[in-house]
Amino acid sequence: MPEVRLVGPNGEQVGIVRVEDALRLAAEADLDLVEVAPMAKPPVAKLMDYGKFKYENAMKAREARKNQVNTVIKEIKLRPKIDPHDYGTKKGHVERFLSAGDKVKVTIMFRGREQSRPELGFRLLQRLAEDVQELGFVESAPKQDGRNMIMVLGPTKKKAEARAEGRRRREQSQSDQTATAEA
Repeated sequence: MPEVRLVGPNGEQVGIVRVEDALRLAAEADLDLVEVAPMAKPPVAKLMDYGKFKYENAMKAREARKNQVNTVIKEIKLRPKIDPHDYGTKKGHVERFLSAGDKVKVTIMFRGREQSRPELGFRLLQRLAEDVQELGFVESAPKQDGRNMIMVLGPTKKKAEARAEGRRRREQSQSDQTATAEA
């Protein structure tokens, strides 16, 4: 006659019982009999609410997915003969992306005779890397790729840290606004 090692609903050891007795105990307690370790001798079964067990596992998985951070690579395109004001605007975008914890791929596009002067693009990328040094670091050095020169900047702060800091700032500003409204 088949037997199982039975574990109670709170994790306590009941002992080795016949399958029929285990099913009867489960029915009396209004619980399910779930086989936990089928390869053991004798197999291990547990009394539990299977629906609740599945729900809790799904919630744990959902929570783990929520805390998982996915890195996004943002791309900025420049030209070698960029205007100083336009450079400032693009640099501002790069700073915003890096402070949000995203990687930035900076591409310089060469046209026509500009292709014979790759050092212009190299110097521009070096200048950008120096300008955003406190927010990010050069993850892959500038390299020529056909008509383009590409460099990847990585953030010094992790995405999760940047999110938490942004959340703290928002909460702080909201509490400051309510304090001024009350005064």
